[in-house]
Amino acid sequence: MNRLCLLPVGCILAALFLSGCVSNKKFTTLQTDYQNLNQRYQASQVDLAESKSRVKSLEEQLEQERANNASLKKALAALQSSLDNSINQNTQGNVNISKLVDEINSSNKYIQHLVNAKNKSDSLLMVLTNNLTRSLSRDELRDVDVKVLKGVVYISLADNMLYKSGSYEISDRAGDILSKIAKIIQDYKDYEVLVEGNTDDVPINRPNIRNNWDLSSLRASSVVIALQTQYGIDPKRLTAGGRGEYNPVADNTTEEGKARNRRTQIIITPKLDQFMELIDKAPEKSKDTTQTAAPGI
Repeated sequence: MNRLCLLPVGCILAALFLSGCVSNKKFTTLQTDYQNLNQRYQASQVDLAESKSRVKSLEEQLEQERANNASLKKALAALQSSLDNSINQNTQGNVNISKLVDEINSSNKYIQHLVNAKNKSDSLLMVLTNNLTRSLSRDELRDVDVKVLKGVVYISLADNMLYKSGSYEISDRAGDILSKIAKIIQDYKDYEVLVEGNTDDVPINRPNIRNNWDLSSLRASSVVIALQTQYGIDPKRLTAGGRGEYNPVADNTTEEGKARNRRTQIIITPKLDQFMELIDKAPEKSKDTTQTAAPGI
């Protein structure tokens, strides 16, 4: 049912009342039913808009994953082609084919292991992002932007929500949002957290703040301290950094652009040592090959 259908119903009810066809009590009941139906319609419109927004976000994430998978398939095909060429060259050079095949199989297993690890990490990051988005209200989402880019979650917070004006002190308003973000961070203990402050290009004029480098770093530090002291995040997982005015996402010549550039990003990434462990597990190349072996094998 749409608005065009609802309005004539109200007119009919009024006409019935005026013509004396129904009693006052029945008219009041019909009018109440109409109002309830209209409220349900308005609520359904809000739900529909929210659902469309979630679907769009999921479609964007799916497209990103498809692009990542296509890139991995292309890299795997190139490696397989290189290995095939090497087999042909090494056969002519009387290379030990058995050992070379073992290397290829080992390399393929290692590549598959990396692909599986990446897919697992991407899946966890998608779940993390969806959990965070669902935990925030519509009003809170106006000040928070959550994205997944290249295996990293970026949570961008507007400065007018997060800090007191011209200051690096966290406002009372930011408490609810930070607590929800902190809960997600606590649930995913295998991820590192970088808090990065950013400003516009307007010079700061405060006696205790030298420049925008200072302001962005102090703001990031304030968020890190809050995550540690108020929400119990392990400080070993936290890093604070300031980028001043040198990492803009919009044009600083407009007020809207400056507002977008004044932001603090909470960046959630897999721990670096996990990738180092995967590198350490890479298969070693065989040393028992002839000098006629093709380069790169």
